[in-house]
Amino acid sequence: MKAKNTLFQAGALVLSLLATSVAMAKVSPEEAAKLGTSLTPMGAEKAGNADGSIPAWTGGLPTNAGAVDAKGFLADPFASEQPILTITPANAEQYKDKLSAGQLAMLKRYPDTYKIQVYPTHRTAALPENIYSAIKVSAENTESIDGGNGLKNFGDSRYYAFPIPKSGVEVVWNHTTRYRGGNVKRYMTRVQPQVNGAFSMVQFHDEVSYPSELPDLDPKKAENILFYFIQSVTAPSRLAGNVLLVHETIDQVKEPRMAWLYNAGQRRVRRAPQVAYDGPATAADGLATSDNYDMFNGAPDRYDWQLVGKKEMYIPYNNYKLDSPSLKYGDILKPGHIDQNLVRYELHRVWEVVAKVKPGERHIYATRHMYFDEDTWQLALVDHYDGRGQLWRVGEGYAQQYYHKQVPGYTAEGLYDLISGRYSVLGLKNEEKQAYEFGAKATASQYTPAALRQAGVR
Repeated sequence: MKAKNTLFQAGALVLSLLATSVAMAKVSPEEAAKLGTSLTPMGAEKAGNADGSIPAWTGGLPTNAGAVDAKGFLADPFASEQPILTITPANAEQYKDKLSAGQLAMLKRYPDTYKIQVYPTHRTAALPENIYSAIKVSAENTESIDGGNGLKNFGDSRYYAFPIPKSGVEVVWNHTTRYRGGNVKRYMTRVQPQVNGAFSMVQFHDEVSYPSELPDLDPKKAENILFYFIQSVTAPSRLAGNVLLVHETIDQVKEPRMAWLYNAGQRRVRRAPQVAYDGPATAADGLATSDNYDMFNGAPDRYDWQLVGKKEMYIPYNNYKLDSPSLKYGDILKPGHIDQNLVRYELHRVWEVVAKVKPGERHIYATRHMYFDEDTWQLALVDHYDGRGQLWRVGEGYAQQYYHKQVPGYTAEGLYDLISGRYSVLGLKNEEKQAYEFGAKATASQYTPAALRQAGVR
């Protein structure tokens, strides 16, 4: 009888531990109080590093850091600076502890053209004060549930679920729930150059809106909605008018992402369950998956997420030069990769997370090595490995601070295929009629399947 009681007690302990893992604890008020004191309001270390090569965070770029032109493009606050270091295949070994495997592979794959120009580090990240307040609310209340696949008590703030993360999946959630400037409208281009550098463009107009920014939305319908997304192809003519609509859910295991496609040629709206995980990305010529968008997006349930820790790395940062409207796309797009003379790298602390496909699940990327900027929670670098363990695709997020609106974001996203020698770049806007529009007005009625056809004829 005693043995049975012991077994029962052991089983109860296991169940208790499992229950604890299902709903990971929010941080204590004492830990949350570090936000804005020893930590930045976003959860990064406020102090610089030991040798001063990473400075302390002092509030980020002010809103008047540079001029804003008539189309919304930003002046480069650091235009006068020169590289302090250039990494090439000749000296890469010396700096390999601050480079990803993907960066080292790109240096080896393109020894004559790929280089990493390192500039002085500037911690430019800044958010509006009300977002800082929302982050603290998240820290004290949000819990992850269902093994990290969903969020509990995320509340109305819906930003930065875990600013003081305890696990890999919590770091991923910070990237997913980061502040993007409220409702956003943008015109942009996706390009997949051939091996010789020749390219054709696919141009988009897309919009992202949040439940809290849609005054006509029934709150009950938004309980599990993170945001609404609609993307219209505007060129070339053979694709123009095709529209994708996504209702992005918070817990995608409980309620999968809802997506619809409007085909202009057929004039039909259809459900699009393939717009998720490793389904093919829109107009990417097979060079990217649906969850490569935004460097990573969607449900985390197919992977186990290991939090390795923090490290210092050279990552793309403050890429105002790359975003200049004086550049033509032909100036940027070169054989194998974009022109590295236009890319700015800086030394920053990053969170390193390794994602491995769970037993019984499938994805064309069996492993992802991911590096998240500590100041913004944006993904900066991702190395994608296939099922054989071979490094396959290298992702770089070319970050910049949209200082006039206090929004960290991307200039563009690059995904480089080491095997084929081709690549995909998403988000270029140098030749577009305007830059991003933050804080855009929108209504919930725009994000319904019934509205798709109207979006296709804009």
